[in-house]
Amino acid sequence: MTSYHFAEFDGKKIFYRQAGARSAPTILLLHGFPTSSHMFRNLIPALAEHYHVVAPDLPGFGFSITPDRKTIRYSFENLAKVIGKFTEAIGLERFAVYVFDYGAPVGLRLALAYPERITAIISQNGNAYEEGLSDGWKPIRAYWKEATPANRDALRAFLKPETIVWQYTQGVPDRALVSPDGYSLDNYYLARPGTDELQLDLLGDYRSNVALYSTFQEYFRKHKPRVLAVWGKNDPFFLPAGAEAFKRDNPNAVVRFFDTGHFALETHAGEIAATIRDFLTL
Repeated sequence: MTSYHFAEFDGKKIFYRQAGARSAPTILLLHGFPTSSHMFRNLIPALAEHYHVVAPDLPGFGFSITPDRKTIRYSFENLAKVIGKFTEAIGLERFAVYVFDYGAPVGLRLALAYPERITAIISQNGNAYEEGLSDGWKPIRAYWKEATPANRDALRAFLKPETIVWQYTQGVPDRALVSPDGYSLDNYYLARPGTDELQLDLLGDYRSNVALYSTFQEYFRKHKPRVLAVWGKNDPFFLPAGAEAFKRDNPNAVVRFFDTGHFALETHAGEIAATIRDFLTL
């Protein structure tokens, strides 16, 4: 059964879900924007029979305590540092990391810092290549180029409730398969006071991830981690080319596409879980 906890360390309070025997191999699940560990509600029980599964909420997301922007800079570097400390606080020594969306630059930063701890990388629409970025990033790139108040305000469209619903349903052949639970909870979290500004901070800081793409790719070549890419092929933000590109730096990477959108677990949790189990037992 899944259990629910808080890890407290260095003044931080990180919520996480956990299932499976601690003696089993560990998989760390890292969510993306604008969601939380709730996105793994169907995947966790599908993996827990054979694996120790841990899914934290990133700082500023879900049930994790949200520090004031006056006391912490919301950057991907800092998110990765907190999650690194989190893994140490709960005693994770070696683990496979499942990365989605924002979870990708967080997880890959962990891999750069602690390559000896990473047993495998499972990327579900978690990008590490320029060719994986769609034209949907143009407004965000404009803010990277010129961080004006107008360009920042333009990004508020990404935080609107209807946009979150669109992110969940775009590219899904049968939208009736997408439960409203996920996007409704995300919209609740986004409506909390101050959340909009920290999310805009992270959209602005995403350029630091793009700047690290070449470093991530060098990590793939040097350390040759086992890589599985499971990708919703109709993702409006991260293109299939981003999944295929893993093979360029790691020829043994395994790539699987599913006929769905960005939030592939909403429609294909069973299939993705089976793919992960097969991959990890090879």
